[in-house]
Amino acid sequence: MHIGLTYDLRTEYLAAGYGEEETAEFDQLGTIEAIDGALQELGHTTDRIGNVRNLVKRLGQGDRWDLVFNICEGLRGRSRESQVPAILDVYEIPYTFADPAVLVVCLDKALTKTVVRAAGVPTADWHVVSNLADVARCRLPFPVIAKPLAEGTGKGIDAASKILGRRALRETCQRLLERYNEPVLVEHFLPGREFTVGILGAGDDAEVVGTLEVVLRPDAEQDVYSYVNKEQCEELVDFPLVLASNDRRVAEAERVALAAWRAVGGCDAGRLDLRCDENGDPQLMEINPLAGLHPTHSDLPMLWTAIGRDYIALIERIVDYAKLRISAPRGYPGLRIKSTNPQSAIRNPKY
Repeated sequence: MHIGLTYDLRTEYLAAGYGEEETAEFDQLGTIEAIDGALQELGHTTDRIGNVRNLVKRLGQGDRWDLVFNICEGLRGRSRESQVPAILDVYEIPYTFADPAVLVVCLDKALTKTVVRAAGVPTADWHVVSNLADVARCRLPFPVIAKPLAEGTGKGIDAASKILGRRALRETCQRLLERYNEPVLVEHFLPGREFTVGILGAGDDAEVVGTLEVVLRPDAEQDVYSYVNKEQCEELVDFPLVLASNDRRVAEAERVALAAWRAVGGCDAGRLDLRCDENGDPQLMEINPLAGLHPTHSDLPMLWTAIGRDYIALIERIVDYAKLRISAPRGYPGLRIKSTNPQSAIRNPKY
């Protein structure tokens, strides 16, 4: 296949004057090279397209691809992750990972929680603060945690994000509203274990890859998986592989994650973050339908390595699941194709 790569290269945005935190979700050159190299190793020809503006330019020039491997995060707004998929849909060019609707829902943390709760998935109670008047309307018991509504990589989360009283809640919300110019999600604080669950596939054929536990070291910012903890995870965080076969909390976390993935319509690959409540029961926090793919820094590849698989095999599985969707009616995730066994279908892909 001739596969184009769409991505936001962090160094390009930094060179253009954007800040470190502003570009935190964008990819390093090493990630692009790893994906490109894996695709070529699998026998595909590749074309590095770059960001959404480059994609528009290339499409205007008449360039086309059999598949676009899309990891663009976008720069502004709640729909930023949907820009590339929406444009590719117009041109009827297939791509990896979720469609625009899924990406919009999952980037807005309150929308995510609304959808999954309607599907019966457990998630902590929440309140959205769009202005300071909304703080007085919050009836959640303390402690709570406050974070920007539509940011990733722990942006806006630090040691002060765990809030014990209304005055601190107001001060934190004011700071976040001014800094990120978007609503603030206030959630019941979950004090228990934290897990990140990897998933491949879509719909009934989705499967759990495995689970890592997020364990903060003594020097980390405590109680929260913050921006600093994520950016410096190699020094501040341990990620032991935990098994559903001998840990019922892990088994429950994986069940919850799979239900949430299916509820929002995630596809190909992704990662879900969960944390346990006071009773030890896992609650969904976030869904990441565009999970990071740096071979050693990103959680999904780290999980894949922990179960004894190599990076090229992960990229192969992602592309193969995309092929299954392409061959389904209208490419909708989760629709059945001839084979009901995803493994047999992957061994004998259409393309």
